[in-house]
Amino acid sequence: MARVYGTMQTALVTCREELEVFGKTTQIDNIITVDWHMPCSFEPFLYAICIGKTRASYNLIKKSKCFVVNFIPFTLKDAAWFCGRHSGMHHDKFKEAKLTKIESNHLDCPKIKEAIGYIECNVINEIETGDHVIFVGEVTHQELKSDEKRLFHNGENLFMTTQ
Repeated sequence: MARVYGTMQTALVTCREELEVFGKTTQIDNIITVDWHMPCSFEPFLYAICIGKTRASYNLIKKSKCFVVNFIPFTLKDAAWFCGRHSGMHHDKFKEAKLTKIESNHLDCPKIKEAIGYIECNVINEIETGDHVIFVGEVTHQELKSDEKRLFHNGENLFMTTQ
């Protein structure tokens, strides 16, 4: 399908929850690459992400009711590509994408040290939209660490940044 709607800023969304894997309860920290995300209210400050129902992160966020949006620099394009192409049920994406896991300020959820900024959210609503769900999160903490060039996605493996 043609990308009529254009280039979008890529973010890495992190989440954590305990799941039963092969009969054993395991804590899973995961990363999913997301292009579909946006602020959706000033008061209260709400931020939304859109996740496919077949993704491992969908189940983690649905159970944990929280997530972190990690805004990433262009230099992490390979990590973004990896995290968007591999399942967190079969890969430790932090380790394999060479990203440093740190704890969030206000949630039981990891975030990515190399990110240039974060938005930490508690889920307050879920909206089914066909094969995806929009998770609306109330922002509990936000932080901008640097003004590095951000990563934008323009389809398939085509990434870019601003001048």
